Amino acid sequence: MTDKTILVIGTYDTKDAELGFLAEVIRAEGGEVVTMDVSVLGDPSQPTTWSKHDVAAEGGATIEAAINSGDENHAMQIMARGASLLAARLHAEGRFDGMIVLGGTMGTDLALDVAAALPLGVPKYIVSTVAFSPLIPADRLAPDTQMILWAGGLYGLNSVCRASLSQAAGAVLGAARAVRPPDRDRPLIGMMSLGTSALKYVVPLKPELEARGYEVAVFHATGMGGRAFESLAAQGAFACVMDFCTQELGNHIHGSSISAGPGRLTGAGLNGTPQIVAPGCYDLVDVVGWHPLDTKWAQHMTHAHNRLLSSVVLQADEIREVARAHARQLAQATGPVALILPDKGLGEWDREGADLHNPEGLAAFLDEVEATLPANVTAHRIGCHINDAAFAQKALEILDGWRADGTVRA
Repeated sequence: MTDKTILVIGTYDTKDAELGFLAEVIRAEGGEVVTMDVSVLGDPSQPTTWSKHDVAAEGGATIEAAINSGDENHAMQIMARGASLLAARLHAEGRFDGMIVLGGTMGTDLALDVAAALPLGVPKYIVSTVAFSPLIPADRLAPDTQMILWAGGLYGLNSVCRASLSQAAGAVLGAARAVRPPDRDRPLIGMMSLGTSALKYVVPLKPELEARGYEVAVFHATGMGGRAFESLAAQGAFACVMDFCTQELGNHIHGSSISAGPGRLTGAGLNGTPQIVAPGCYDLVDVVGWHPLDTKWAQHMTHAHNRLLSSVVLQADEIREVARAHARQLAQATGPVALILPDKGLGEWDREGADLHNPEGLAAFLDEVEATLPANVTAHRIGCHINDAAFAQKALEILDGWRADGTVRA
């Protein structure tokens, strides 16, 4: 008896044997398989569950249109659109439990779109010749995408690629069996933070929020975490956000690759989700620790967090630029926004006496953000540090007020 159904996607005209092997392993392990062909020119050796014609039609096109475009990139984008729409519809209909796509650069490009079209909690595996490569931009990765390097398998089966393909088949089937989709029974609060060596408010806040009946999801503000947070916020996944580490916004403005993109601090606001915001670690730009430090940071204080990550302390003019960016992003909000501004510091390392203490920078930030704050934002300047108990108490006070008046679901 089979228990979970896996959707296997690929170009069956060129990778028929490899895709067939994936299906064979999944079935041998007790799973069921449905298949989707995203080829353009050729045909599979055996009919697939959904043909290339089904895929193109789902996207409002035809295979003939893809061929007649005369451009392989355009043709595969037609198939990517159709595959994404078809996979999303089929999953909504309960036709499969997990998805796996096999490809080189063409197939990976398509696979990223399909993965992004499926909800969080649906196992989505991409077996790719360019897995973990800098060719793949961070903003193309769905929050729970899994990737496996397709080693030695660009053309035809062999013992090397069977090793990676069989692992991938077992991984997607195992994930479909083990996954526990997000719980929708309790309202969810999304929170941004760094580790507790820098920001500690999560420690008192999480149990207090759970005692009020909320589930709390904390996202790590190191680029990918912010992207996942913004994606879910834009979908309306959160009853309220506590966006207390906005450092990724400064990373983006000042050119760091550790960026959540230009939409940071907008997903919840554009969706109308209530926001309680504090600019935690506003004065730091994170950079890749194993890269040589850019010469533009030569006169800045720095902190080596570990071998992967280093932080640069911004100077007054750079900090004012970050403050103005906060105002611009929050001005787009269609829901309520409360901005908490602790005037004793916004990160553990900038306390008085700490290595990165920067009172001039803090004063510059607070002055600039208050001067540029849009009318839709209510500011709460408080006489404490972000890691003090008074900060967490203020956040809870705002939330409880919004719960009482119905702004946030209790």
